[in-house]
Amino acid sequence: MTGGIDVTGRLRKMPAEAGDPVTYTIAVGDDRIPLNELIGRPLQIDFDGVIRCIHCDRTTKKSFNQGYCYPCFRKLAACDSCIMSPEKCHYHLGTCREPEWGETHCMVEHVVYLANSSGLKVGITRATQVPTRWIDQGAVEAIPLLRVKTRYIAGLVEVACKQHVADRTNWRAMLKGDVPELDLVAEKQRMLEVIAPDIETICENQGNDAVWQVDEDGLGLSYPVSVWPEKIKTHNLDKEPHVDGVLEGIKGQYLILDTGVINIRKFTGYEVRFRVDAR
Repeated sequence: MTGGIDVTGRLRKMPAEAGDPVTYTIAVGDDRIPLNELIGRPLQIDFDGVIRCIHCDRTTKKSFNQGYCYPCFRKLAACDSCIMSPEKCHYHLGTCREPEWGETHCMVEHVVYLANSSGLKVGITRATQVPTRWIDQGAVEAIPLLRVKTRYIAGLVEVACKQHVADRTNWRAMLKGDVPELDLVAEKQRMLEVIAPDIETICENQGNDAVWQVDEDGLGLSYPVSVWPEKIKTHNLDKEPHVDGVLEGIKGQYLILDTGVINIRKFTGYEVRFRVDAR
């Protein structure tokens, strides 16, 4: 792509597809711009000061939970605390904010997985979100550990795993490409052994069909990065509405510029102008 780009609209989470490397686009309003081919080119992002809720389109002074206004943040099931802590799911108590949403997003098959993004970590995701979730976390490799009936059960398994392994990514190390080599197959076997008593208890309480082991291969992922940053400086559109720099890479939901990194997902709902000058 040698022509210029000049589009305006609301930012959205970057769509990505697994490949060698992962293929990214940036969503600005109705426009979808391929990003991989822009590596090495200067770009500009200008925030015009307007934030619109990605659910109700209401103008909001502050974004909550990556794109929502405060009323939606308070009422939507997608913003409930159990999304971050699925073991706290209260659907079975009849108090889900949106039961129909819960049925389609939470009361469905989930995958508990091990990933290497900045070291070994455990995570969960809907079965339909593999490998998107792994890409969003910047994992260089991931492997399914177990499959479970619901998000709540996935949360119970994750709690058991967190006694033995981290559940967070060190995003700074991830963006520096500072990721150790791991044998995820061996780590999977080790984890299954140490959590076996916990899984037995979960099945006793939730049913024998609540959790099942899977013989699934892991997936290796590479990212379009030409230069890994030595130090991490972050761009924040709330503090600096104009961001520019040469695009040196993309990983997770971050653009890596020679002037710093910017988490595009963090600014979902922000009205921006995205520009790339013609060559």
